[in-house]
Amino acid sequence: MTRTTTRRTPGRTQAGAPAGRAPGRTRLGAALAILPLVVALAACSSSNAEEPGGSKLAADAKAAGLTVNTTADQDRITTTESAEAIALLPDAYKDKDTLVFSVSAYVAPLTFLADDDKTPIGSETDIAHLIGDALGKEVQIEVKAWADWPLALQSGAVDSTTSNVTVTEERKELYDFSSYRVDQLGWLVKADNTKITKITEAKDIAGLTVAVGSGTNQEKILIAWDEENKAAGLEPVAIEYFENDGDTILALQSGRIDTSFGPNATAAYKAVVAPDEFKVVGTVNGGWPATAQIAAATLKGNGLAPAFTAAINHAIEDGSYTKVLGRWGLTAEAITTSETNPPGLPKS
Repeated sequence: MTRTTTRRTPGRTQAGAPAGRAPGRTRLGAALAILPLVVALAACSSSNAEEPGGSKLAADAKAAGLTVNTTADQDRITTTESAEAIALLPDAYKDKDTLVFSVSAYVAPLTFLADDDKTPIGSETDIAHLIGDALGKEVQIEVKAWADWPLALQSGAVDSTTSNVTVTEERKELYDFSSYRVDQLGWLVKADNTKITKITEAKDIAGLTVAVGSGTNQEKILIAWDEENKAAGLEPVAIEYFENDGDTILALQSGRIDTSFGPNATAAYKAVVAPDEFKVVGTVNGGWPATAQIAAATLKGNGLAPAFTAAINHAIEDGSYTKVLGRWGLTAEAITTSETNPPGLPKS
């Protein structure tokens, strides 16, 4: 059996948020965006702020061709124990019964709250459970604000984080990584927007008002593209900073912003489950111009990363990994092999 504990950390919205912050979570019921994601590949409020809850989430997902269980009883996809992965566990963890993972329960399908409004579910929690299965460990989930995962690891409060963390060379100085997904970003606009038909390069965002999370990879890309445009004599971008996905979507629906630039997982899902409201007009790798990967982070040098990497590869080999990504519509972000400390984004 796996155990799940939840520590709720409310998100907040603030323009001009301090560097290092990422979008906070919104309640599961916030309509449309909190829905667990669908096809390509991290909930949001409807324009009238109604909160229909998990049943609405499941209904919209089903209408989009995706069956989503939003209850606390997840009936998760599991994998078997891997003798190879277990053998790689450091001595300090061989007799430890439980691995503690932190997640940021702010948006579907990465992590969001189930119908009981307290149990974290989603693709990131499922990946944590696959790692625990392969290593013969119970899994305990701690919900923390995205910005708090580094301190949680450094303090020993958690053993790992699976919270859509991109591998960077700077982060590798303090943490080890076991990759499990390709990092993709998406440009989300209103479905009836005829002004913006595609965003694939810098010139496509000239003069637009763009929502982005402060301190994120997408912010770095946005700023780089804006500098490129200004150097070419094009109109600058107006950047709006949000921590909370629900407020970002409200701003998009109201016309305050032209587009939201964030994880394609969330954007693609919204576009699929609510095609009359949203569409994705372009994607870019999160490591632009290089390629970036999402990975489970562990404390540098504690020896967990090789075991985690072997655990993920075990799940890839037996097909359970593919089933997890397919369950949440993230098949397009699948990797063929997990790596320990793969090349990260360069230091800025």
